[in-house]
Amino acid sequence: MAKKNYHAVPAGDGWAVKGEGNKRPSSTHDTQREAWAAAIEMAKKAGSSAIKHGKDGTIKDKRSYSDE
Repeated sequence: MAKKNYHAVPAGDGWAVKGEGNKRPSSTHDTQREAWAAAIEMAKKAGSSAIKHGKDGTIKDKRSYSDE
Protein backbone atom coordinates (compact mmCIF):
# COMPACT_ATOMS: atom_id res chain seq x y z
CA MET A 1 0.00 0.00 0.00
CA ALA A 2 1.34 3.43 -0.94
CA LYS A 3 2.19 5.78 1.88
CA LYS A 4 0.36 9.10 1.94
CA ASN A 5 2.47 12.25 1.58
CA TYR A 6 1.50 15.38 3.52
CA HIS A 7 1.35 18.81 1.88
CA ALA A 8 1.50 22.17 3.70
CA VAL A 9 -0.68 24.39 1.49
CA PRO A 10 -2.28 27.84 1.59
CA ALA A 11 -5.90 27.74 2.75
CA GLY A 12 -7.91 30.95 2.86
CA ASP A 13 -6.20 33.35 5.25
CA GLY A 14 -4.09 30.58 6.79
CA TRP A 15 -2.44 27.27 5.99
CA ALA A 16 -3.48 23.63 6.01
CA VAL A 17 -1.92 20.20 5.94
CA LYS A 18 -3.58 17.89 3.45
CA GLY A 19 -2.89 14.22 3.05
CA GLU A 20 -2.30 13.40 -0.61
CA GLY A 21 -5.62 12.60 -2.27
CA ASN A 22 -7.73 13.94 0.60
CA LYS A 23 -10.36 16.60 -0.06
CA ARG A 24 -10.42 17.88 3.52
CA PRO A 25 -7.36 19.04 5.45
CA SER A 26 -5.82 16.94 8.20
CA SER A 27 -5.20 20.16 10.16
CA THR A 28 -5.36 23.95 9.78
CA HIS A 29 -2.88 26.57 11.01
CA ASP A 30 -2.39 30.32 11.23
CA THR A 31 1.10 30.28 9.71
CA GLN A 32 3.06 28.38 7.10
CA ARG A 33 5.66 27.52 9.74
CA GLU A 34 3.05 25.80 11.94
CA ALA A 35 1.60 23.89 8.98
CA TRP A 36 5.08 22.80 7.84
CA ALA A 37 5.95 21.52 11.32
CA ALA A 38 2.67 19.57 11.45
CA ALA A 39 3.24 18.11 7.96
CA ILE A 40 6.72 16.95 9.00
CA GLU A 41 5.37 15.24 12.12
CA MET A 42 2.61 13.48 10.16
CA ALA A 43 5.09 12.36 7.48
CA LYS A 44 7.51 11.03 10.11
CA LYS A 45 4.74 8.96 11.72
CA ALA A 46 3.59 7.65 8.33
CA GLY A 47 7.09 7.02 6.96
CA SER A 48 6.30 9.24 3.97
CA SER A 49 7.18 12.73 2.70
CA ALA A 50 6.31 16.28 3.75
CA ILE A 51 5.96 18.82 0.94
CA LYS A 52 5.84 22.59 1.54
CA HIS A 53 4.07 24.79 -1.00
CA GLY A 54 4.35 28.55 -1.38
CA LYS A 55 1.37 30.90 -1.61
CA ASP A 56 1.56 30.54 -5.41
CA GLY A 57 1.30 26.74 -5.14
CA THR A 58 4.89 25.98 -6.15
CA ILE A 59 6.86 23.43 -4.15
CA LYS A 60 9.34 25.15 -1.84
CA ASP A 61 10.72 22.20 0.14
CA LYS A 62 10.34 18.43 0.39
CA ARG A 63 11.55 16.07 3.08
CA SER A 64 11.35 12.31 2.93
CA TYR A 65 10.99 10.14 6.02
CA SER A 66 10.54 6.86 4.16
CA ASP A 67 12.68 3.90 5.13
CA GLU A 68 12.37 2.37 1.66
